[in-house]
Amino acid sequence: MRFDALRRKVGQLEDVKDSQHNGNAKRADLKASAILMSNSIRTNTKKRTGHVPGVEIGDIFFFRMEMCLVGLHAQSMAGIDYLIVRGDREEEPLATSIVSSGYYDNAADDTDILIYSGHGGSSNKNKEASDQKLVRGNLALERSLQKGNEVRVIRGLKDANSPTTKIYVYDGLYTIQESWVEKAKTGCNIFKYKIVRMSGQPGGFSVWKSVAQWKESVSSRVGLILHDLTLAAETIPVALVNDVDGERGPTCFTYLASVRYSKSFKLSHQTSFACNCRNACQSGDENCACMTKNGGQTPYIGNGVLVCRKPLVYECGPTCPCTANCKNRVSQTGLKVHLEVFKTKDRGWGLRSWDPIRAGTFICIYAGEATNKAISGEVGDSGDYVFDTTRVYDSFRWNCEHTNEEYDMPYPLVISARNVGNVARFMNHSCEPNTFWQPVVYENNSETYLNVAFFAMRHIPPMTELTYDYGTPRNGHGRMRCLCGSTRCKGYFV
Repeated sequence: MRFDALRRKVGQLEDVKDSQHNGNAKRADLKASAILMSNSIRTNTKKRTGHVPGVEIGDIFFFRMEMCLVGLHAQSMAGIDYLIVRGDREEEPLATSIVSSGYYDNAADDTDILIYSGHGGSSNKNKEASDQKLVRGNLALERSLQKGNEVRVIRGLKDANSPTTKIYVYDGLYTIQESWVEKAKTGCNIFKYKIVRMSGQPGGFSVWKSVAQWKESVSSRVGLILHDLTLAAETIPVALVNDVDGERGPTCFTYLASVRYSKSFKLSHQTSFACNCRNACQSGDENCACMTKNGGQTPYIGNGVLVCRKPLVYECGPTCPCTANCKNRVSQTGLKVHLEVFKTKDRGWGLRSWDPIRAGTFICIYAGEATNKAISGEVGDSGDYVFDTTRVYDSFRWNCEHTNEEYDMPYPLVISARNVGNVARFMNHSCEPNTFWQPVVYENNSETYLNVAFFAMRHIPPMTELTYDYGTPRNGHGRMRCLCGSTRCKGYFV
């Protein structure tokens, strides 16, 4: 999380340089990792076989350097990582982890068996193809075959949001069961290794395979009740699933993709001004009213990722003339990830995503009927399907620098999704949540409106339940037993 916070901030600064100096931006992930490495900010630096503390099967990484920083795979480019151990006669390498990135002839269709190609021997513009040699990583795999030690496997999969990049999935522990030499397409000899997943482990890569099947045919989803709970109110359908019991759906409500403001509600008595940009808004543009309100920089980087938590984020609104691909339009453009509402075992209905979610990614807004609590006091501090901005929310540090992460609500806002609402009404509480809410303001016809937008706190693997902190009423009334199951569970929530 610390790496990604720094990466997002560096990316924001590089975006400014890119817009002002015609494409001289540097890769933010490499720059951020270099800063952390030079300051010895990393963990699990001593190589080991077996699981790495703090990394769970199914965890996802969007950059190779993330895996280096947490000690999962210490090689920033090589696919085979190993340590040197004392053998019977001399020191020898022993494999600790491999990355199956798909660049070589690796069989990746079986979720429990991987046919892995050795390294070396490949051709490029300066070098002809040659036979692979039994050295370094290849020798380490051969020694691990003889020793029978556990090897961590990380699968590299295509990122649907960025065709040129990959997402890396930790798939658990494997053992090497066989090795041989065969001819590659180039005519040269390459090493092949049959690597088999150890039994009794939770799903990793297999989860991705299941999701891919559902996307091809949603009817193959076990427990499917509705293909689209939203009835086309969202651009991406939201499946309704119950594979736990016989309940056929949640309490009846009307799906609403946006916030419905009461007639008495008005966020600001001051006139709000739209920007006058004719193209996409740019960081550092002093003539852009929206950038000025955001402190001169766009709050988002590529793919709509939020850079840091702020008291308020100012987005371009419907009457801003900037283009539809402006980076400063995120929370008003609907769902970006493929969600499903599902029946949990002990907490009613919940929400999760079929897609991997990068830290800082917009997930959804809290839709429903909004009222100004200062005017309308009939909505209490607690209640199902009610979001109250006046509650006290646990503070946490998400930004890379010491900036103000407290919220600055113009008015105490209550949004009720009891009768009308969207997918956010199904998000359960957790004492260790993976999402957080951020107030987002936008202008429409010279009036200011507010969205309560949810963003990913950290990278979230597919089929992981999405949760947030419900907060505590200021009067402290009401308690319910918490079943979030996190290591930091308080035992109750209100």
